[in-house]
Amino acid sequence: MSATATLLARLPALLPDIAAAAARHDRAGSFPHDSLALLRAAGLPALTVPAALGGGGAGLRQAAGVITLLGSACPASALILAMQYIKHAALARSPAWPAALRERVQRDAVAEGALINALRVEPELGSPTRGGLPATVARRAGEGWLVTGHKRYSTGVPGLRWLEVHGRTDEAEPRIGSFLVPADAPGIEIRETWDHLGLRASGSHDVVFHAVPIPTEHAIGLAPPGPGAGPDAVQMAWNAVLVTAVYTGVACAARDWTLDFLRRRAPSNLGAPLATLPRVQEAVGQVEGLIAANTRIAEALALATDAGQPPSRAESGALKVVLADNAVRAVEHCTLLAGNHAHDRANPLERHWRDVQCVRMHAPAADAAQLAAGRAALAGNAA
Repeated sequence: MSATATLLARLPALLPDIAAAAARHDRAGSFPHDSLALLRAAGLPALTVPAALGGGGAGLRQAAGVITLLGSACPASALILAMQYIKHAALARSPAWPAALRERVQRDAVAEGALINALRVEPELGSPTRGGLPATVARRAGEGWLVTGHKRYSTGVPGLRWLEVHGRTDEAEPRIGSFLVPADAPGIEIRETWDHLGLRASGSHDVVFHAVPIPTEHAIGLAPPGPGAGPDAVQMAWNAVLVTAVYTGVACAARDWTLDFLRRRAPSNLGAPLATLPRVQEAVGQVEGLIAANTRIAEALALATDAGQPPSRAESGALKVVLADNAVRAVEHCTLLAGNHAHDRANPLERHWRDVQCVRMHAPAADAAQLAAGRAALAGNAA
């Protein structure tokens, strides 16, 4: 059995315990340390680390399968792992990373399940995908840098080993890039600000850096600001597929609960389960169509990307919006089928509805993605 197959085979046995923990963590707004520990013990954080370094060497299609399954059990854990897979896939092909630093992060993921995520959003800047210089600044100090700044929506930060911080230098002509900060470095303050409608267990808190010291070689890809900045086509495809896979998983969980509810629920005036009604069957068919569309779109995107033929950035962005909308609509149909039961916190459908709302908050936002696709089309380029 290949390394990838071995890792994939370990996931199904973990899902019942992770799903049970998800409800508790959502209610308390607590971080899923227990679920992440199970994933680490199974070696799953190393799924997209190259096989030559002991990782799974998985491509986008296999990673998406894991994230969809995990998203149906605990979307908070799934989003944290999706960020891990995206970063390691990018890291493996990035010429900007010093080789020794790249291998250290990769080997940490294999040996210890060490997690990494990119911290980009700031209170003033918002998402850097819309342009602008980050307020986070790195200043030269002796043989290294001092990083000072404030990041928001730092998903998974209570469980991360590495923080890839988007920032700029304090030079007369500033350069923009990433600064790799160990999570245990002095001067890091985690402000527990995350108290959202959905993904309540994701630990997406604010992080403040108070002149945090890092070595010189931890500055990555420093370059003058310009239009060439931003993810390439491969990175856009990984983002589109894996981020939305979390929420397709949520839609699958909502669908499964709703099907069971419809089979069991037999109102006295009907004398039969709701599942016997043609209008209910039609509505379930709409849910099935939306989930099936997501499955096929994501599979096509992943297969093309794994084959070295990723779609354009504009196309991936446009499809991210389609995948997001389909997931939301599928869960909304489920809530209509369940009626008042969908709003009862005793039932998981209420949580699934809250969680799926978060999919539209991920970059690129619908307006930016559709603007890019529209401009590409009007310029005579394929989306």
